[in-house]
Amino acid sequence: MTTDAAAVPDWEMRFRAPRVSLPDWAEDAPDRALFVSNATGTYELYAWDRASGRQRQVTDRPNGTTDGVLTPDGEAVWWFSDSDGDEFGVWMRQPFGGGEDEPAAPGLAPSYPAGLAIGRDGSAVIGRSTDEDGTTIHLVPTPGGEPVEIYRHRESAGVGDLSHDGTLIALEHTEHGDAMHSALRVVRPDGSTVAELDDTEGGTKELGLAVLGFAPVAGDTRLLVGHQRRGRWEPMIWDPVAGTETALPVDLPGDVGAEWYPDGSALLVEHSFEARSELWRYEPGAPEPVRVETPAGTVSGATARPDGTVEYLWSSAERPPVVRSTSGAVVLDPPGAKAPPSVPVQDAWVEGPGGRIHALVQKPAGEGPFPTVFEIHGGPTWHDSDAFASGPAAWVDHGFAVVRVNYRGSTGYGRAWTDALKHRVGLIELEDIAAVRDWSVASGLADPERLVLAGGSWGGYLTLLGLGTQPDSWALGLAAVPVADYVTAYHDEMEALKAMDRTLLGGTPEEVPERFEASSPLTYVDAVRAPLYISAGVNDPRCPIRQVENYVDRLAARGAVHEVYRYDAGHGSLVVEERIKQVRLELEFALKHLGGGAVVGAPGPEAA
Repeated sequence: MTTDAAAVPDWEMRFRAPRVSLPDWAEDAPDRALFVSNATGTYELYAWDRASGRQRQVTDRPNGTTDGVLTPDGEAVWWFSDSDGDEFGVWMRQPFGGGEDEPAAPGLAPSYPAGLAIGRDGSAVIGRSTDEDGTTIHLVPTPGGEPVEIYRHRESAGVGDLSHDGTLIALEHTEHGDAMHSALRVVRPDGSTVAELDDTEGGTKELGLAVLGFAPVAGDTRLLVGHQRRGRWEPMIWDPVAGTETALPVDLPGDVGAEWYPDGSALLVEHSFEARSELWRYEPGAPEPVRVETPAGTVSGATARPDGTVEYLWSSAERPPVVRSTSGAVVLDPPGAKAPPSVPVQDAWVEGPGGRIHALVQKPAGEGPFPTVFEIHGGPTWHDSDAFASGPAAWVDHGFAVVRVNYRGSTGYGRAWTDALKHRVGLIELEDIAAVRDWSVASGLADPERLVLAGGSWGGYLTLLGLGTQPDSWALGLAAVPVADYVTAYHDEMEALKAMDRTLLGGTPEEVPERFEASSPLTYVDAVRAPLYISAGVNDPRCPIRQVENYVDRLAARGAVHEVYRYDAGHGSLVVEERIKQVRLELEFALKHLGGGAVVGAPGPEAA
């Protein structure tokens, strides 16, 4: 990594500045923590002994590692080992204090992960997903012991949680065939069913459930779950043994999640609404929750500590992330240069064909109209928020306005908004993006001759689809790890995403070919006129490389202006310099075709 901070432009420093995730901590050894950091230039797992202050790097792999869990006693770290970002692998186990890695469940073959819960007695419940078997869930009774299969189904499912005493296992499943709305099942370690909770009514009703966690108290069988019964995500308490459900008077707009305080006496409530988030404390039986004060912006994760304080990861579009405590302290401050701030985000509300659309706008100094990048989020069930993002900030540094649209399909605006994109997949989202595009031009923000459609994953998919179905609207496209050929993508992608596509489109490519054709960017590739830049990971299991190559071949066959960058990783990269390289290539492509200055800090030809 570059050490001369004065020679590094702000946009690169935002990527290079050391970052840390919210530390997770061992339930029975709260001074032992695990977090993710890019301190070495690659995102890896770190163990932290809070009592002594000692930190050490747990994993060290060329393509990075982010999936890890502490055992309840804090004696070991479990981490997921895949190959070059392909997300297909096995769980490894390493002593907290350091030592050799060993397979955590040597009897299980590699798979895509489908949840993990570790018991206090050394047992573990491991979820697996493969193309051949669908979902299987196994109980490993002792460390390194022989796994016992306790669940199997073709549809997607996953491990939700394990009760404090290890006698109850909560599963999320989609046996009814709707991958967007899970049902819940609580089973014993032998796989026998204790209770079911299903709000889909056999797949005829589109209401989902989610496991939020068992009460962290011995003998307590209460399970905190998320439900959508009132048109949004909110928590309730379900006791699968007693057969009771307890509604919670947490009447906040938007989506609401929660987790238990360590003693089970209260809930830490996370509230997401209109691209911001906040925290509340709720004690069961109380008339209403109490606000936990946090700055305006986005809380990306929070946890209640045994002493009652709350630690949370906070940022805003202007200010970089920091792990704070309600005690007023910065909990974990990585050494090294800090990320430079960016500009604050402004809200825009635009009337669209399906209702009011929320967009977030960042713009450089001066008067518009500006060249403008429409940076479209992935998911699709996700949303952009008032949170720090190095990519959009880089565009602002180079004189571009950035508009991020929370189209239909986004979360945080109620269940109806999230579920609205079914069957006309891609086309509905683009209607909302088009409405915000028209507003941006009419308001004087955006230069209509220099509009860029950009995004990664589902945002990359919408970029390709938008360039083909709205060819007169966009001057340039930047698509990262996109769905490009929907039929081929379906056949090549990981099994859980096949299930999601069947839900979104109403069947397989063989069952509803007209829907796949209408929603596939490949259908419209010959209409693309804007210069197009595509980046793709050669090991990507979500947006596989073969379907990208099919699209690129069609562009090349008619001499369309395009560039393709292929990198040796999966659905994105955990290597800081690789991320910087990708943003630099996008900036260079845009400035080359739209006009403008050079990329700040770009290497000369000898360094490229």
